[in-house]
Amino acid sequence: MATNSIAISKDLEAISFWQGAVVVLGRFFFALIFLFAAPNHFTKQTIAFSASQGVPLASISVPLSGVVAIAGGLSILLGYRAKLGAWLIVLFLIPVTLMLHKFWTVTDPMMAQIQMILFMKNISMLGGALLVSQFGAGPFSLDARRSR
Repeated sequence: MATNSIAISKDLEAISFWQGAVVVLGRFFFALIFLFAAPNHFTKQTIAFSASQGVPLASISVPLSGVVAIAGGLSILLGYRAKLGAWLIVLFLIPVTLMLHKFWTVTDPMMAQIQMILFMKNISMLGGALLVSQFGAGPFSLDARRSR
């Protein structure tokens, strides 16, 4: 056996403290936008704006989406059932992206550009959520602690 082989634990490569810390920082940065934006989903202004954009039953669906964003964001941040939390974020992002960032319908070029940027931001977050849904929270998470 080679003396410079990597230690394998539960079919995963051994991870250094710094690699684990980077993963925690990534989870923190990813979850931050959902946790900061979600409280706005309970305001009259956000509900009215969403209704004006054609969101059905906005007075119910917008606050509900806030609850989903908070639950998914906290789940990923803490690394507790992070795969489920990531699917909640996917469930949140798909309708929000398609209903509120329809850049293809905006006639003003500046507003169309802004909506396209917001659309692409959500698409990139959707990609991150899909990665977490498959790979989990990584080390230094409540999920990792539970599996020991």
